[in-house]
Amino acid sequence: MRTMLGLVVKVLAACAAAFQFLTRLPVPIQLQYDNALFRRSVIFYPLVGAVLGLLLSLAGLLLQGYGLPDGWLSGGIGSSGVVAALLLVLWVAMTGALHLDGLMDTADGIFSHRSREQMLEIMKDSRVGAMGVVGCMLLLLCKWTLLQQWLTLPVGTFAYLLPLSALWSRWYMVVAIACWPYARNEETKQGLGSFFRGIGWKHLSIHTALAIALSLLLAGWHEGEWISSQALMATGVALLSTLLIGVGTSMYLNRKLGGLTGDTYGAMNEIVETALLLIIYLVVR
Repeated sequence: MRTMLGLVVKVLAACAAAFQFLTRLPVPIQLQYDNALFRRSVIFYPLVGAVLGLLLSLAGLLLQGYGLPDGWLSGGIGSSGVVAALLLVLWVAMTGALHLDGLMDTADGIFSHRSREQMLEIMKDSRVGAMGVVGCMLLLLCKWTLLQQWLTLPVGTFAYLLPLSALWSRWYMVVAIACWPYARNEETKQGLGSFFRGIGWKHLSIHTALAIALSLLLAGWHEGEWISSQALMATGVALLSTLLIGVGTSMYLNRKLGGLTGDTYGAMNEIVETALLLIIYLVVR
């Protein structure tokens, strides 16, 4: 009994740690952070993505006036461009721009065209350079444009399939952590990415099973049936697209840097998330 209770406490702590680390959602729990807790928390990264996506979908529906009594924002607040802009602000706010910061640092380093050591040094600098600003602006522009297109889809499609992009992009971060070496040498392993060393197949198998189950559930809600051909297709498209884009990006960054870092994990999350917004939209349109 005591062993089971201890296991439940560890699981709940890992789930809370995942939300505290990846989001700015209120999780008022004091945790004792160590490498073991960071490793356990990655199991729940797909759940974090699903929750962020569902909150974004709910906000989008409310801003368009769905489900509100007459007179309460009836008909929405305006054009899809305005709604998409507000949703993008909410999306960034819920994550605290954590992954965007990684994207900007990665862009500054990679596109400096310096040596590997100099790229890693540039990425450690808290200041943002021109390439980081340009990369961030272009990605946000893409997301804003794609959100406008998503807002034209049927309510059920928007509500339940939009979260797949946030779910699978966070799933891939764990794959990247486990399958590629950490770029910084022993003397400089001080970044956030170093906390996750030791993630193995056990973590990957559990978090993948959770990602598939959540994806089937979301796509099943859209179709009204959990295990359906449409749900399987949506999950398969999301998984295969994530692997194709993520592995390609990881190989490129690994070749440039000799491994990956915490900044590159955030950059890959943003790249995969945006690409999935496009791919899933094209499939369901």
